[in-house]
Amino acid sequence: MTQPATAPPRPRRAAGCLQSIVVLAVILGLGYGASKIFGDDSSKRSSNSSSSSSSSSASDGKGGSWEIGDCGGPDPENKPDGYRAYDCDEQGATFKALKIEDASFLPNAIQCPAGTDLIIQVSRVFGSGDDKKGGGIPTNTVCGRNLTGDHPGDAGAGGGQLVEGDCVSATAKEIACVSAGADDFKVLGLVKEKTECPAATTEPMQLMMAMGRPYDVICGGKV
Repeated sequence: MTQPATAPPRPRRAAGCLQSIVVLAVILGLGYGASKIFGDDSSKRSSNSSSSSSSSSASDGKGGSWEIGDCGGPDPENKPDGYRAYDCDEQGATFKALKIEDASFLPNAIQCPAGTDLIIQVSRVFGSGDDKKGGGIPTNTVCGRNLTGDHPGDAGAGGGQLVEGDCVSATAKEIACVSAGADDFKVLGLVKEKTECPAATTEPMQLMMAMGRPYDVICGGKV
């Protein structure tokens, strides 16, 4: 990632109406929450794999809205799940925004770039104290990358959203490629139809329908 050029600090939002930003952070520790369908169309058995996630809230922090290159981290005044904005060189900063997407009520519709370690849905509410801990109107989504060397969202690392280069088990659960065995697969593509999979695909995995998800098939190949 290229460091953004130094820019003059953005003015802080003036106090008024007790406006705040609520952030719902999804810490992506597992795969994309896909469900594989086994067998042919007349005899289907499904096995579900789910993502682990946690919700958190954050105060407004440095600016009125998130931009690419902004940083954030845990909010000590809103434990245990609170987050807030920080300057990237501040001690409390733990992640940087890679991309800003529009908010969506369909979690599967948000597609962050490879290397995203966490996804943050930002909602705006009016209130203070406990009123900031939930609800609000979704405004946008932040795709964040850890500032440390711990990057579960990297391709093959076993976390984050499913991307090409990741590995999955026979039940379509994302796993770290270093722990993949003979019965596991490398993701060669994420497509709508099995016929769109690349030639090296040995196991096209048809997934159960999920609203908003841009693919329905995981093209699996040899690890």
